[in-house]
Amino acid sequence: METSAVTKFVRISPRKIRLIMDQVRGKRVEEALNMLSFAPQKGARILKKLINSAVANAEQNSGVDVDALFVKRVYADGGPTLKRFRPRAQGRATRIRKRSSHLTVVLDEA
Repeated sequence: METSAVTKFVRISPRKIRLIMDQVRGKRVEEALNMLSFAPQKGARILKKLINSAVANAEQNSGVDVDALFVKRVYADGGPTLKRFRPRAQGRATRIRKRSSHLTVVLDEA
């Protein structure tokens, strides 16, 4: 039985978090959490919390065996972008885009 968890408006670009998501997709939950514990990226901490939330949802709502869960789907959609400006030479300005993400994790029993 599928269980999911969603987090929205996370201040990390989708491109950066997808690099970490690709490493845990299809892995068992225990193995994925272990990998994320030792990853140095900011997104690893965020993704670890999200997977823990999905495990708690599975345990609470479905009563499934937590040891049999694996990461079925994990994806990042783009959220709203904060637009800022940085001064440049000769009176010009360049736009800085501070991107955000909406993250989704779907777990299933093996």
